[in-house]
Amino acid sequence: MNKKISVLLLLSTIGFASEYYAKVEPVSIYNVKSSVSGKVLYVNKDIESKNIKNETIVKIDANVNKIDLKQSKIKLKGLKDILTIEKNTLNSFKKVSSKSRFDKDNQRIKILNVTSSISDLETKIATLNDFITNKTLKEQNKYIYNIAVEIGDYVNPGTLLYTAMDLTKGKLEIYIPISKANDIKTKTIYLNGVKTDLKISKLYTVSDTKHISSYKCEINIPTPKEFSRLTKIEFR
Repeated sequence: MNKKISVLLLLSTIGFASEYYAKVEPVSIYNVKSSVSGKVLYVNKDIESKNIKNETIVKIDANVNKIDLKQSKIKLKGLKDILTIEKNTLNSFKKVSSKSRFDKDNQRIKILNVTSSISDLETKIATLNDFITNKTLKEQNKYIYNIAVEIGDYVNPGTLLYTAMDLTKGKLEIYIPISKANDIKTKTIYLNGVKTDLKISKLYTVSDTKHISSYKCEINIPTPKEFSRLTKIEFR
């Protein structure tokens, strides 16, 4: 009788324990792609495979954009001066009774045209500023895994520039059978046989496209000691 009870308890323990294996991966991986076109002028290869605090990674030629921006600002100032003059002219027309409505309407049309040109130019300046900003790519508190371009390369929007990782946290990604998904939520997580106070970070409740009978499960690990290490995960 005692043997039967012991066997039942053992089977019960095995039934509740769920064992999986996964590698410790960075919590976030960023594949940074160019949003602009241009020739690569600078690549900071020295920081590849290193953690950085605040560094420039890649610079793309922005010389033409900077010249265009400078000229556009000069044009904008000129248009604003013209607008002031045209508005003063309209105010003068209003004080002169001999000026016909036709003259006044034509003056209003001039003002509207200049105002529209100013608006278009301001939009262009904002776009140029954005282009120039996006041609110097910097990162803060990241691990630079790979730089995919060289000095002299010509890149287009969508070209991969580099891959950066957030190593402040690690992530374990496993696939849980749908039938066990609700059960593991209440279990304690053990890593390589050691009890932890970790919790499930994400449990997707739609079956995975590849593992069609499973839900994807993610467990975040604060400041892991090493990455890419195969880790045993148990829910007890």
